[in-house]
Amino acid sequence: MARTRKRNDVYPMIPLFSRFPKLRAAIPHLSLGTFPTPVEPLRGIGRRYGRSGLFIKRDDLSGLIYGGNKVRKLEFLLADAKKTGAKRIITSGAAGSNHALATALYSRQCGFTTTLMLFEQHQLPGIGATLLADFATGADMFHDSAYSEHLAHLRNIADSCERADGAPPYIIPAGGSCPTGITGFVNAAFELGEQISRGLLPEPAAIYVAYGTMGTAAGLLLGLRAVGIRSKLIAVRVVPESVANCVKFASLFNETNSLLISGDPSFPRCSFNENDLTIYDDFLGEGYGMTTPAALSAIEEFASADGIMLDPVYTGKAGAAFLADASSRDLADVPLLFWHTKSRCFPPLSTGRGDYLLLPSDFHRYFATGGAISDGQ
Repeated sequence: MARTRKRNDVYPMIPLFSRFPKLRAAIPHLSLGTFPTPVEPLRGIGRRYGRSGLFIKRDDLSGLIYGGNKVRKLEFLLADAKKTGAKRIITSGAAGSNHALATALYSRQCGFTTTLMLFEQHQLPGIGATLLADFATGADMFHDSAYSEHLAHLRNIADSCERADGAPPYIIPAGGSCPTGITGFVNAAFELGEQISRGLLPEPAAIYVAYGTMGTAAGLLLGLRAVGIRSKLIAVRVVPESVANCVKFASLFNETNSLLISGDPSFPRCSFNENDLTIYDDFLGEGYGMTTPAALSAIEEFASADGIMLDPVYTGKAGAAFLADASSRDLADVPLLFWHTKSRCFPPLSTGRGDYLLLPSDFHRYFATGGAISDGQ
């Protein structure tokens, strides 16, 4: 259920602000999503495995126009962009990026122009539908075949946009994974803490989440420790170690902690120890954007048992790890929580399939095999 607020209440009393009121004035926030997201028991999967104590955090229901984990980050990022006076948002991602689509949708809602800097991704059915949805938002779209090329192009486009707009663009990194965006998942951990206190679920022994640009995992772990939840965080790798590793994770964790302390000195200083984070590497498969038999099996099992829709790139792999542990005798008596990070809804497309020809020609390759279902994130 959406939180109601007074007309003149610019910053809603989200759980993080309730616990640390000084942050309310220090860190801009926009109410974009539908929070708190539900916590529900996975009864169907539990029956199949002959056990109880399996739960899901439904961030797939986090927004009316588009859900998933990105909405939490965008509530802080787009508020910060407004504070800077930016007119344009620039963000990056792979061709089928749900982060890019979510940013384009919510940026338009907030009055920004959007530029999407996208790069090559392994072909999957459904990338085309995501690209058409990107295009329908009115976003400017660019494609690069290599990440190194993308970084150089990004700087050139940002300079060009600043000259055209008369103001510097606000640049959001891939996945929204920077301290400002990560604050959204610190708040998510405080939200979970309230749900535990209300008896909606016991404190989980472990929480399972996809491990990509690391912002979701870094914010959750920081928030869990700050609120006093002792759950183990299981980060299920969906990208190579060069993209997501403990050194980069620690930097994101510590920088976000410092941001929050600067806004409210009473926010706890939390030290990151590598033992605090358990990374599962065995579910990646051949690489980013390439699905696995275990992910496809998890997609089928979540759907048939509990009506939960996963995707083959992110949540399918995290779901496979969750199911593997849920079936383990060693964990049969402890509560486990799967944190669902993909949007359940997809923006309606009023255009037909052939309209992909209106996109810049570099994107036409993603329509060679057709794709009507969104699978990227």
